[in-house]
Amino acid sequence: MIDSVLAKFKVGSVTDFGNNNHNVKLSPVTSGSKENESFSMYTPSGQIEMHITNPDCIGFFEAGSEYYVEFKKAPKSI
Repeated sequence: MIDSVLAKFKVGSVTDFGNNNHNVKLSPVTSGSKENESFSMYTPSGQIEMHITNPDCIGFFEAGSEYYVEFKKAPKSI
């Protein structure tokens, strides 16, 4: 059994609500390169949406840019 899943997502939009409040929407890549076509074979649809308030993270996500996302099971909280 694998211990993580790597996916590749593209930012569709970044909404700035002011006061370090941003909303980022990402969707799986589906085309544009052989790598993207490979990812879309296994992750053909979905969405990630994040509300970001950390000032250090503002500006990291850019509309149209692609990002790797690694899903790894977290240990149970104590």
